[in-house]
Amino acid sequence: MSLDTVVEDIRDEARARAEEIRSEGEERAEEIVSEAERDAEDIREEAEREAERTIQQEREQKLSSAKLEAKQERLDARRGIIEDVRDDVEAEVAAIDGDERAELTRTLLDAAAGEFEGADTVTVHGRDDDEELLSTVLEEYDGFDLGEPIECLGGVAVESEESRVRVDNTFDSVLEDVWDDNRREISARLFEE
Repeated sequence: MSLDTVVEDIRDEARARAEEIRSEGEERAEEIVSEAERDAEDIREEAEREAERTIQQEREQKLSSAKLEAKQERLDARRGIIEDVRDDVEAEVAAIDGDERAELTRTLLDAAAGEFEGADTVTVHGRDDDEELLSTVLEEYDGFDLGEPIECLGGVAVESEESRVRVDNTFDSVLEDVWDDNRREISARLFEE
């Protein structure tokens, strides 16, 4: 074997080894690129899922917030309607007149008078516009005097310094009791619940 043949064999072997290394390198590079592409795809998919979760959470929060706001607005509107109805009822109660007003005033005064049996002086307060009515009604009660007018829809507030008792039998207090006792039913009728 000549030196040239040995050199050529070494070169062939080196080329074959270089080709093998290059081929392994390309394979490894393809594996790395393929793995990187899979990782990139996984990262992209996870980012999309996370973005979708974030969007869904924000959507749910905004929807929940909008529902809460709508519910609050609905409650405020209902409250306003109930207040309007209450104002209308108060206006109608204040407008009661004639025999009906006299009868109601007597009934409320009779109910209060029981608390003041034995008292020498009892003061009866009522609406300024009812002064004449109250003066007439009080003629039937011994020891009952007309006091200063009070702000009310009608009826009477009765008190005695001797017993330190005050009975509020105004239309306002009666209306308040009836209103409180029937608030749920009033709401149900107004809003057909």
